[in-house]
Amino acid sequence: MTDDVIVECIDVNTHFGALHVLKNVNLTVRAGETVGLVGESGSGKTTLGRAILGIGPVSSGRILFDRQDIAGVPPRDRKGNAAAIQAVFQDPYTSLNPSMTIEDILTEPIIARGQAGKAEATAKVRTLLDQVALPSDAAFRYPREFSGGQRQRIAIARALALSPHLIVCDEPVSALDLSTQARVLDLFIEIQERTGVAYLFVSHDLAVVRHISHRVAVMRGGEIVEFGDCDQVTANPQHNYTRRLLLAAPVADPVRQAERRAAFRALAMGA
Repeated sequence: MTDDVIVECIDVNTHFGALHVLKNVNLTVRAGETVGLVGESGSGKTTLGRAILGIGPVSSGRILFDRQDIAGVPPRDRKGNAAAIQAVFQDPYTSLNPSMTIEDILTEPIIARGQAGKAEATAKVRTLLDQVALPSDAAFRYPREFSGGQRQRIAIARALALSPHLIVCDEPVSALDLSTQARVLDLFIEIQERTGVAYLFVSHDLAVVRHISHRVAVMRGGEIVEFGDCDQVTANPQHNYTRRLLLAAPVADPVRQAERRAAFRALAMGA
């Protein structure tokens, strides 16, 4: 494990009964970078993210974080800075407690982790809201008063509250419309440039991953079939499955779209 690698998965396997979901997965995320983890539904990408977070099982293998093996260890039992890995989940409508104000949502993890008292945590709320480009008076409102994109900004602020080194982003823009997606992705990039936080960015959409990632890992059937620099993987993929993911993305030109569909069918027949 080199100095700039903050999390390393080594031969990680997960079984759910007889179902082998993760198969000898090897993956690294470096400090300050975004690794896009892309694949279709059921490929195992969310299972891997949950394993890193400590909320999903690991049958065998190691997950090294801060040089400690955290595989299968829930967050409350992890030594050192257990708050250093945080998450932003897919659905901004169900990931926030509707009965709490935004101030309470943002201060709760800070106080619960003992990082600050009530007054200091409350003072930090304005900074957190500013980081995600929301007005300070948002603190006194409830989640139902915000749009989906704004709620996801609040979820990002909550993840940032504990100053993490890594955020696992599980399909964080898939529930948003295209224009809102682009703004939230740009926000992720701006936050990373300011704070140096790393992301494991899980998505089924290779176009989204291409927008934000430094490196891309492609999962299929519980295995990583391709992993490399974003430009290389998305412009010159080596695996047929990655080529199919690229061809599956729609384009506005109907002629090009027809050509892509034909190429996709040809690859699918040869898979």
